[in-house]
Amino acid sequence: MKIVPLNDRVVVRPQEAEARTAGGIVLPEASREKSQQGKVLAVGDGTRIDGTDRRTEPQVSEGDRVLYTPYSGSTVVVNGESLLILSERDILAVLD
Repeated sequence: MKIVPLNDRVVVRPQEAEARTAGGIVLPEASREKSQQGKVLAVGDGTRIDGTDRRTEPQVSEGDRVLYTPYSGSTVVVNGESLLILSERDILAVLD
């Protein structure tokens, strides 16, 4: 199944949270911080500009690695994979 976001929505595959600390201690699932990084899988066609048929152009594109606000968006399961659908305004930066 293909997922196509609407308007300014973006589909992101969240990066797995770190399982070890810098000192090498293995963290249990419950104590790991929620990841704020991911890879963009699909981008909507932008928000409609009032009174016209034009749309704003998205600032991210498929394949970008992004940093987003914690606890943003909605988690959905597609083909057994957990994905995040969030608004483009919840994306803080594109990582190089």
